[in-house]
Amino acid sequence: MIARTRLAAASQNASLPFLRVNVSQRKQLLAFFVTPLLLANAAPDPAHLRATIDKLVSFGTRHTMSTTTDPKRGIGAARNWVASEFRKLGLTVERPSRTFSGPRAPNGVVIEDVLGILPGERSDEVLIVAGHIDSRVTDVMDATSDAPGANDDGSGVALVMEAARLMAKEKHRATIVFAALSGEEQGLWGGTLLAETAKAKGWKVAAMLNNDIVGNSVGTDGRRENRYVRVFSEGIGLAQDLATLRGVRQIGGEDDSPSRALAKRIGQVAHGPQGRQPDGEIVVRADGFGALLVRRSDRFGRGGDHTPMLEAGYPAVRFTSAVENYDAQHQNLRSENGRVYGDTADRMDFPYLAQITALNVQTLRGLADAPLAPAKLVLDGAVRSDTTATWTAVDGATGYRLRWRRADKQDWIDSKDIPAKTTSVVLPVIVDDTFIGVSALGKNGAESLVTFGGLK
Repeated sequence: MIARTRLAAASQNASLPFLRVNVSQRKQLLAFFVTPLLLANAAPDPAHLRATIDKLVSFGTRHTMSTTTDPKRGIGAARNWVASEFRKLGLTVERPSRTFSGPRAPNGVVIEDVLGILPGERSDEVLIVAGHIDSRVTDVMDATSDAPGANDDGSGVALVMEAARLMAKEKHRATIVFAALSGEEQGLWGGTLLAETAKAKGWKVAAMLNNDIVGNSVGTDGRRENRYVRVFSEGIGLAQDLATLRGVRQIGGEDDSPSRALAKRIGQVAHGPQGRQPDGEIVVRADGFGALLVRRSDRFGRGGDHTPMLEAGYPAVRFTSAVENYDAQHQNLRSENGRVYGDTADRMDFPYLAQITALNVQTLRGLADAPLAPAKLVLDGAVRSDTTATWTAVDGATGYRLRWRRADKQDWIDSKDIPAKTTSVVLPVIVDDTFIGVSALGKNGAESLVTFGGLK
C-alpha cells in the first residue's frame, strides 16, 4: 500500500523545512542538501523536455527491431539523433553494440547503447544516469506499427538528455555517463550491454540511476499524484553468493545494501536532512516534491535496465512515476468503447518530469565530488560495552564519517567525522543493539554512499 503523503509547511525563518540547527550546522547542510530541486539559474525546463519527447515520438517507432537505415524513422534514426545532441553539448560519445538473441528476437538483433560521457578527474570512478530509447506496442514482436513511447521510455531518455544539458560544462571528480539504452522491451539487453561495457572498461560504478516511466502523474484509475516519485532499490543483492547472503543475514544488513544506501541518499536529497518522519508518511518538501523509497528492486514481478547492473554488483535504483497509466503502456494506438489507448505525449505531465529530472541531477551532483565508498567496514564488539570499527582507506578521501543508529531504526541517527589518516576508532555503543556504517568525504563535504559494518 502506498504511504499517505503529507505536505510539509515551510518555516518562515528557516531555509530548510522541519530543520532546527545552529548557524554552523546550517551552513554545512546547505552546502550539500539545499540546492533546491528546481534551480532558478539552471532548472530543468518542462518545455525543453516536451520538445525532446516530441522529437523522439516523431521517429514513428523506436522498436528494437525497427529499421536502422531510414534517416527519419526507427530506432537507428533516434539513436543517431541522441548521439548528435550529446556531441553538441561537447560530450564524448560512445556507442557500444553487440548482437543479442532470445524469445523476443529469435533471429538476433544488434543492440546499441548511446553513451554521452562527461569526463571527470577520475576516468574509472563513474556515475550513470539512464533511460531506454526503445518503444513497443501490444505485440512485442511488432516492429513496424507506430509506437510513440512518449512516457515508456521517452520520458527517461528526455530526462537523461536534460541532465546532460544542465551538467555538460561542470567539472567533477567522477566521470558521469548519460546513457540511452536499447533493447529493454526485448530482454533488458541495453542494461546488460551497459554492465558488460562497465566491466570491460574497469569502471568503478558508484551509482546507476535508471529512469523508466517518469513522465505521467495520472493513473489508470484517474488518481492524480505529482508530489513524489517512487524509487526502487534492492535489499539482498542479486550478485551476492550464498556465503555472502548468510553473512548479511547474520549481521542484519538486509536494509543496507549499496543499492539501498543509494536510495536512502536520494531520499535525503528529496526530503532534506530530516529524512522520514516516525509515522512512516512521505515527507514532501516545502517546494512540493518528495520520494517514496520502495524496498524492493522493482515493481512487483517486473524488471528494468538497472537489473543487469545489480546482477553485475553495481549500486543501482529505478525511478518510476508515483502512479502508472497502464492504458498508455505497451498499447496499440486505438479507442475502444470510449477508452483511449496509447503512449502519447498529451498524457504526460512535464512539470512533474522536470521535478524528477532535478532530483536526478541533484543526486548526481552530490555524489560527483565524493570519493568511492569504503570497500569494507569491520566491527568488533562481541561481549563488550563498546565497538571497534575498522574500515579500508579510500584514495582521495579528505576524511570519513561514521554513522550509527539503534538496530530497530531504518535511517542513520548519529554521526562522527574522522580525520583522513584514521581508519579505526572505538565507539561507546553496544554492537548488539546498534547498526554502524562509514562513508568517505571529499571536497566541499561531498559524501560517498554509506558502507554497512559487518564481521571480518
